[in-house]
Amino acid sequence: MSAPIDLIATFIPNDGEFHRVKLALEIAIDEVVKEPGCIRYELTEATEEKLVLTEQWASQEDLDRHSKGIAVQDLNESLSALLAEPVKVERV
Repeated sequence: MSAPIDLIATFIPNDGEFHRVKLALEIAIDEVVKEPGCIRYELTEATEEKLVLTEQWASQEDLDRHSKGIAVQDLNESLSALLAEPVKVERV
């Protein structure tokens, strides 16, 4: 059995778009936590300057499935004009 995969995703909203970015993330979180292999998917920091999402997946296969899923597609579409820079995703 493989070890869980931990990720940190950082979102930098455009000026004045913090609340819209946070809402889009909250909608995505409600869906993603139901996905197979999702152990943790939650906002752990939310300021006007950045929002940080902490993720944990049971396996690489679960993460891959999530990355191609409708919730991520919808989130990316919702955030396309709201972020000052691309989302930064790091394995921790």
